[in-house]
Amino acid sequence: MTGGCMLAGVLKPLPLTVEQHPGKASLGKKLFFDTQLSRDRTVSCASCHDLQHGGDDGRRVSKGIGGAEGEVNAPTVYNTVFNFRQFWDGRARDLKDQASAPIENPVEMGFTMKELALRLRKDPAYVRLFSAIYPEGITPDTIADAIAEYEKGLITPNASFDRYLRGDTNALSEQAKKGYRLFQSKGCVICHNGINIGGNLYNKFGIYQDANSTQLGRYHVTKRPEDKYVFKVPSLRNVALTAPYMHDGRFQTLEEAVRFMTEYQLGRFISREEISAIVAFLKSLTGEIPPSAKSRP
Repeated sequence: MTGGCMLAGVLKPLPLTVEQHPGKASLGKKLFFDTQLSRDRTVSCASCHDLQHGGDDGRRVSKGIGGAEGEVNAPTVYNTVFNFRQFWDGRARDLKDQASAPIENPVEMGFTMKELALRLRKDPAYVRLFSAIYPEGITPDTIADAIAEYEKGLITPNASFDRYLRGDTNALSEQAKKGYRLFQSKGCVICHNGINIGGNLYNKFGIYQDANSTQLGRYHVTKRPEDKYVFKVPSLRNVALTAPYMHDGRFQTLEEAVRFMTEYQLGRFISREEISAIVAFLKSLTGEIPPSAKSRP
């Protein structure tokens, strides 16, 4: 298992807030929703990351400029600040490193950061906003920095499970508590752990059985044979809102996803009743939409 699959202690609740630079975050929000970031002015970050519906787009694969389809399922943008790397293949170190990739992807937004900077310098509002925060003004680096600062604050705290971890024993139903125990005893927690209940290591997709993935994951980054079919383990926070599931969007329901993962990743049998309990637990991971995501700029 590339990257290891060590249990990073107990599951941890999300913090209620994170520190942000208010000016940068406000500017980043404006950029996040602006279709000027795509070459033909039709696609924004929010096109693939709907903040009102789980922070993804609900599609098997996302659509970019000209209706072009991507190759992988868009992960949620919520709580990504807690991921140890970004993207399914982990090619981005952090949110700032990640911000420019969709803009420069020919299928997604089909632009370049240099061209985008030139476009925004023609917009008096952006010139004024950037100049007030960044001495260097509008550059590829400051654009990425502002977007990352906004995304940093897109956390969804205070889920039922977070309240349970903080001591409210009544925050979970008995079914969800049973599901939590199964989540641990079946071995799900081995890789879905820590503050983001995932997002902190890589693992091979299809350990006990061939999962028939057409995507090669980390191999595209490292070119090492052992990294074929290795992906970043996704966070399970808000997972009830982010169907379809897996990097290729192959499953529409949590029930399907839980059965598959138990059999293919853990090599264990799971009953229908156990699946229902685990799904009840997974639904308790749905947190609160942050204030910065409740309205457009």
